[in-house]
Amino acid sequence: MEDIMKKISIAVDGPSAAGKSSIAKIVAKRLDYIYIDTGAMYRCVGYYCLENNIDLKDEQAVSQALKQIKIEMDSNNHIFLNGQDVSQVIRQDQVSMSASVVSSYQAVRTFLVEQQRQMANVGGVILDGRDIGTVVLPNAELKIYQIASVDTRAKRRYLENQERGLTADLELIKKDIEQRDYQDMNRDISPLKQAEDAIVLDTSAMTLQEVVDAVLKLVEEKIKEV
Repeated sequence: MEDIMKKISIAVDGPSAAGKSSIAKIVAKRLDYIYIDTGAMYRCVGYYCLENNIDLKDEQAVSQALKQIKIEMDSNNHIFLNGQDVSQVIRQDQVSMSASVVSSYQAVRTFLVEQQRQMANVGGVILDGRDIGTVVLPNAELKIYQIASVDTRAKRRYLENQERGLTADLELIKKDIEQRDYQDMNRDISPLKQAEDAIVLDTSAMTLQEVVDAVLKLVEEKIKEV
């Protein structure tokens, strides 16, 4: 892809395990953009609550815990929670479910969205999550809604867990994904939904490289428009 001087903001939304983060990281590297892993930020909050025995169903307790949370990221896609590298542990299925719970709380969303917007102010960024195009960056030049079938997503998560040396049960993962989808789409605050001006990208039958190529093409087309 030819070098492009103009840089835009890219929002990638979609359900759990749709491959958003993997694609966003690769595309960011190819374009020399900054990748902001928003999902990891919610996972950090969920993980902190799990580790400190904070009742995930107690919204006030979770909100109070935010005062003790500091999240940082480096150029190598490492995630730090209060100085500890949690890049791997926050990918566990239990943490994924906890992230879905805490993300339904207004205080948590306000806390993290403000941080995400500040990070995105520099331009030339790509963010992925559930409500990037609808809430976090509603004015992003390119919005992509990345989807895949439940079976495809479960198989991808299963293989990822195996590669990380984590316990992997395909049927359990599938049930977790279905439950996560329901929670994300039916929560009262910032539910998962496609932005009106988002481009749908179904990756069920696509390889990783095919998805990357498709996104890069969309970026190139969008830059020519703006």
